[in-house]
Amino acid sequence: MSARMLRWTVYVLIAIGFAVACAFLSNWQFDRNESRAEQIALVEKNYDANPVPLSDLIGADGALDRGDVWHPVVLQGEYLVDEQLLARNRPHGGTSAYEVLVPFRDVDGRVFVVDRGWVPPGEGDSPDAVPAPPAGQVEVVVRLRPSEQLPASGRGAPEGQVPTIHVPSIADIVGGDVITSAYGQIVSEDPAGEALGGFESPTDDPGPHLSYAIQWILFALMGFIFIGYIIRTEIVKHREEVEGAPVSEKKRRRRDADADVEDELLDANV
Repeated sequence: MSARMLRWTVYVLIAIGFAVACAFLSNWQFDRNESRAEQIALVEKNYDANPVPLSDLIGADGALDRGDVWHPVVLQGEYLVDEQLLARNRPHGGTSAYEVLVPFRDVDGRVFVVDRGWVPPGEGDSPDAVPAPPAGQVEVVVRLRPSEQLPASGRGAPEGQVPTIHVPSIADIVGGDVITSAYGQIVSEDPAGEALGGFESPTDDPGPHLSYAIQWILFALMGFIFIGYIIRTEIVKHREEVEGAPVSEKKRRRRDADADVEDELLDANV
């Protein structure tokens, strides 16, 4: 195999490797687009559904089905005011706010963590004021949300606060029969306590994943086109070297030769 053919083989292998990487990234973006579409469909299905009792969606095993995320449920019982916690570094109002987590003892005896809303940061490591939940018997409507993960960085939080809404960790602090698979974002409470910052509806923006997936496919095609262009350029250059001077050079020399002949004819007629 000539050095030129070996070089072209390397070019093609590079293009194939690049195309494989692009195909992997494109498939990853297609998966993300499909996952996002499922999330949007789930929100559309559950977000404005009629509230049902908590036990209808979270049974004795305490598990939350993925298909029930965002579905409203009704709690009847009382807030455990003394067990209130704050989730720090939550993005609200253009700043890192605090979400107020208050365990709620339902009529079935289980404890369910309710996220009552958010308060802005204060001067120090805690908000300046946190409105208290209503005392006594309360009926609360919340939307089911899955328990969050612990921070990958391992960061902690001051006493009375948590870094994320990781319900099993909250259960260790609160104690009792706490449902650990989910918590609830408040929709309403009766009687109503002092209002906190509310939650915005989830966006239905599908994101750029589909366009990114198509772009990676185009990049793979462009890789082959670029390698083809390089090989073609080398072929043309090699042909010119084999044939001698480039075609443009031959034409120039021919014009010069014709000019010399014309000069000789003129000289002969003088």
